[in-house]
Amino acid sequence: MKWRSLQESNETDLRPLREIYAERKGLIEKYVPQEIREIHARVVAELKTSATAERALPAGTRVQNFKLKDHDGKLVSSAELLSKGRIVICFIRGRWCPFCVGQVEAMNLLVPDIQQAGASLVVISPQTVQQSYFMRDQHKLRFPLLSDAGNVVAHQFGVAYKVPDYQQTLYKRVFVNLPHANGDESWELPIPATFILDRDGTVLYASANEDYTERPEPAEILQILANSAS
Repeated sequence: MKWRSLQESNETDLRPLREIYAERKGLIEKYVPQEIREIHARVVAELKTSATAERALPAGTRVQNFKLKDHDGKLVSSAELLSKGRIVICFIRGRWCPFCVGQVEAMNLLVPDIQQAGASLVVISPQTVQQSYFMRDQHKLRFPLLSDAGNVVAHQFGVAYKVPDYQQTLYKRVFVNLPHANGDESWELPIPATFILDRDGTVLYASANEDYTERPEPAEILQILANSAS
């Protein structure tokens, strides 16, 4: 299934993210075989049972500085970004995930507003620099896509997990080649998560969800930035 970007459809989709996701879930329900949907649902259920999201850094935690390469291979330092203002950090699985695509496109529309609120936006995934470059170019994104090789920063934020063997088998069957996309054989991914860091590196806001089909509304993130402005 090919997931059209907003640019490909020549439209700017201003609907809430939950409505965009509801549409995509409907398409999956219609076109993706039930046995495949059940495997993905099983993984989400197991992650919830193990309370994976509860291991994510909570608000009030001081985050260690990190450096990651962006889509152009340039090293980006969290300390440097924080010297200019707050940071909104979104952890995504990769460009192969339609819900990740929906989220980054929705966040992309608010980049000027995020900057106006005195913050910057970065998106972190385990995909390679090349995959990040392709994603940014395809979807005309206006913020850095950072490649977290080996999910080092995802582990730091407490949002990394290993894809179970039975889902690895499915991904191989449907040509989701994570070792190629991520450049390693770990089969690790982050659960979708969004954090807002204050200028001293303290977590002002944290949202992590084992269900990859649920993400915070971009407008809510913008409102939190406005409410927490000093």
